[in-house]
Amino acid sequence: MGWLIALAVLVLLSILPLGASVRYDSDGVCVRVIAGPVKITLFPRPKKRKVSRKEKQKEEQPKKKSDVAQKQESSVQTEKPDGKVQEKQKTGGSWTDFLPLVKVGLDLLNSFRRKLRVNVLELKLILAGDDPCDLAVNYGKAWAALGNLLPRLERVFVIQKRDLEVECDFTANETLVIARLDLTITLGRLLALGIVYGFRALIEFLKIKKKRKGGAVK
Repeated sequence: MGWLIALAVLVLLSILPLGASVRYDSDGVCVRVIAGPVKITLFPRPKKRKVSRKEKQKEEQPKKKSDVAQKQESSVQTEKPDGKVQEKQKTGGSWTDFLPLVKVGLDLLNSFRRKLRVNVLELKLILAGDDPCDLAVNYGKAWAALGNLLPRLERVFVIQKRDLEVECDFTANETLVIARLDLTITLGRLLALGIVYGFRALIEFLKIKKKRKGGAVK
């Protein structure tokens, strides 16, 4: 019975959607992380409680003492006898070793095609202007642009719900946009892609390591 419960839990976790929700409107940008039914706001962050000047001074006094001690220790370790700080100069890696890693990364991005689900795609464009002729022309251009954009998105994503609108407002001073995108992928697919391409990346890392040790790389 226990293994059935464990199997059920694994199946539920494999279909758990993970992703992000991005919204833009008059309040600015709002970014949230999606983990199943839970949404956690990353931006904008909630405002922190204001700390009084006296509380700041009490907190900063022990920090200043510890910072001074750390700086003294680091100066002893990094300074040369003549007083100059020794800096380690970085050098570039081999381009031929780097290219296979780039290929693995591009294949990983390409493998996400049609595996990412757009749960919600909302775009409302409110065109501003007092000239009916100009607004009519811009209205047609806006719908043409949306008509060209949507098939390209459908080739990459599975779009579940869409809401695209173009409106005209003769009283507005500037063109306004309301947009929302909820993008998710199941945990099972994400783990599968991570295992496959993680293994490929590990092989390339081992080849580089063997090559630097002087071994023959096949």
